[in-house]
Amino acid sequence: MDCLFCKIAAGEIPSTKVYEDEQVYAFLDIEPQAPVHIILIPKTHIPSANALTEENAGVVGHIYAVAAKLAKEQGFAEKGYRIVNNCGEDGGQTVGHIHFHLLAGRNLGWPPG
Repeated sequence: MDCLFCKIAAGEIPSTKVYEDEQVYAFLDIEPQAPVHIILIPKTHIPSANALTEENAGVVGHIYAVAAKLAKEQGFAEKGYRIVNNCGEDGGQTVGHIHFHLLAGRNLGWPPG
């Protein structure tokens, strides 16, 4: 498979790992949009939110639990953070592997753009 995020999770492409377990890999974004910008991905290839099913959607809940754990450990849980998932071209998805942006460290205005 020629998926950038699958290759990162497999260690074939270097990244700055923040967290890893059996289901999830989290790493620093190479083009951060906030002082804290972590990408969280399932290790299983899921192309986008459109490909979620009852069988594979459990990993999304786990990703949110990992995000909360990282927010507490890194000290930005109290001040707040944003978790973003882009789906499809018009939604801003640029890598065809479902992923979540964990953003923190500054006031994140609304609407996001």
